[in-house]
Amino acid sequence: MNDLTTLSLEFFAPLGLFAQAGGGGSNSAIITFAIYIVLVMVLAGLSHRLLQSKSFMSEYFLGSRSLGVWAFALTFAATSSSGGSFIGFPSLVYTHGWVVALWIGSYMVVPIFTMGLLGKRINQVARKTGAITIPDVLRDRFDSPGFGGLATVLIVFFMTFNLIAQFKGGSNILQTLLADVPLFHAAKVFTSDTLAGVPFFGAADAGYFLCLLVFTAAVVVYTAYGGFRAVVWTDVLQGVVMVAGVLIMLPMAIYLVGGMEKATKEIARMTPPRAVSLLIETDEPLASPLVLAKNSWLVSGGEGENRRVFRLAAEARIKSGETTAQVKTDEAAKQHIPAIEITFAKHIASARPTTFTSGGKVVSVHQQVVPEEQKKKTGYDGDGQAGVYMKGPGIDKSSADGFLPLGLAISFFFMWNFSGAGQPSNMVRLMAFKDSNTLRRAIFTVAIYYTLIYFPLVVIFMCAKVLLPGWETDSDRIMPEMAKALTLAMNMPWLAGLLVAAPFAAVMSTMDSFLLMISSALVRDVYQRNINPDAPEKTIKRLTYVVTVVVGLTAMLAAVSPPQFLQDIIVFTGSGLSTSFLAPVSLALYWPRFNRQGAIAGMLSGFLTHMLLYTVGFFESGELEPLQLFGFHPFMVGALASAVVSVVVALTTSPPPEHLVRKFFYRD
Repeated sequence: MNDLTTLSLEFFAPLGLFAQAGGGGSNSAIITFAIYIVLVMVLAGLSHRLLQSKSFMSEYFLGSRSLGVWAFALTFAATSSSGGSFIGFPSLVYTHGWVVALWIGSYMVVPIFTMGLLGKRINQVARKTGAITIPDVLRDRFDSPGFGGLATVLIVFFMTFNLIAQFKGGSNILQTLLADVPLFHAAKVFTSDTLAGVPFFGAADAGYFLCLLVFTAAVVVYTAYGGFRAVVWTDVLQGVVMVAGVLIMLPMAIYLVGGMEKATKEIARMTPPRAVSLLIETDEPLASPLVLAKNSWLVSGGEGENRRVFRLAAEARIKSGETTAQVKTDEAAKQHIPAIEITFAKHIASARPTTFTSGGKVVSVHQQVVPEEQKKKTGYDGDGQAGVYMKGPGIDKSSADGFLPLGLAISFFFMWNFSGAGQPSNMVRLMAFKDSNTLRRAIFTVAIYYTLIYFPLVVIFMCAKVLLPGWETDSDRIMPEMAKALTLAMNMPWLAGLLVAAPFAAVMSTMDSFLLMISSALVRDVYQRNINPDAPEKTIKRLTYVVTVVVGLTAMLAAVSPPQFLQDIIVFTGSGLSTSFLAPVSLALYWPRFNRQGAIAGMLSGFLTHMLLYTVGFFESGELEPLQLFGFHPFMVGALASAVVSVVVALTTSPPPEHLVRKFFYRD
């Protein structure tokens, strides 16, 4: 087999950890996964039937405000535990090391803040006004269509970015699951040849693009068809699948590395890989084209000290009649192929090169490192030192201070707690629970749920450093790759379908919520509240379905060329929404003196501060990395700016109308 997963398993075959699996194992994993997808579609169908007997807007977007403890707790937890938690977070653990445990440390108490701070009050206000969306709540609280429109614009802006990240995660998961399927490989070749030279699509990885199409179809169909209750019911299923997947993977990973003590000693000796560019050639012109897949292994120097091991960070091709490999980019083809060079002696000694074939014949390739131009060093790469994965601040190629300096660690401790409370997607869930007892019990349930997920993920993917080296080239795939590797090693390939379903469920449970958020913002807050207040329910239904599909397809197109780290977008959108919404919504719910002017000023100041810090950081690093004032994350700065501006402007302008104060702060 010449697929990416097998290559990584072969890497440690001399240690006796893994055995290759045949097509039967792959088929059983796909069958298990397919059963899960069928269950999701069945739940969507049942939800659609229930939708026919209730008020469309309230049921489709809010489940008629009737969620019980388990439905409310698991839909809240599953929505928060997104592709960032099961794709981006493992990627960060694998890339930066143990320090990421501090990065996520406060998540165990997140439910107390995200659900307790606003939960009961926002539910009361939404019921009082009949609000269905967060812009609905803000519009009615201040009697300001303009403010509701501003909230709608910001939600659509940030949620669209977040959808891109979720699409990338879902596509990566499907690639791993289909890696052993011959039909998938044939489809990749056909797609690659078809898209070659096509603007925008030509530079996309064919396998990624195919999986992106399938993933989009699945999620958009069941979300548009079933609405909010379908999302909630599938979230319950997905929440169970996620925690089950993690709790199954944890003992398997620890067992295969020989225990945590052995794994810790091994990780302490590791040295980080080095980024390089390669010139790859054959001895003579090829009769048929040769594809060098991304993540392929290249070895030179034989055995001993001269042995060098590389892994490709991009797909390359050698055309018929040529000898030099080229990689496609958005601009043109280039001969310098990005790759990493393994520096840890044990990994170097155990590496096996990928076998390349052209026209049915094995082709030998040889490579040399291209001397790159001298570049100013902007990040901390570990300098080839052992032990960098065991301590802070962690490797970070874009920051000289490392991944998590002290100020940033403090920022994230507060950010996860308070930014979660400021997420409109979480606020919508808080508008849908049945009563106060449901809220109290759900807070306890979600806290336990997060504890069973996040710390085990840190342990699992530190074990992945030992079991699956070299995935720095495509670290967002480490979760599904690890799930598949563990089940193959334990000779239970059917279980791979369930474990791969865990991160897939995380992505789906977030994507469906975000799709509904965006479609509700456009249909309810833009069309029904401002353009056609008297629109019949039939028109609203049709428009809702169309908007949901169009939004999904648009985000899919944007995800064709996503950024390297999914988690970067998750943090950008999550912190951006929180800096914009947290202070204005909290003050609107609890402070009678708070007025429209203060709310608008607070929302804009939080948004603009956040965007300014990210813009400056982008121009300095060339990546989605923010400027960190005094070592603090933009959320801390933006949230503080939003709160201060909100209060100052509210106190220096006229108080809100008396009838609004009485409506929202006095009993009837």
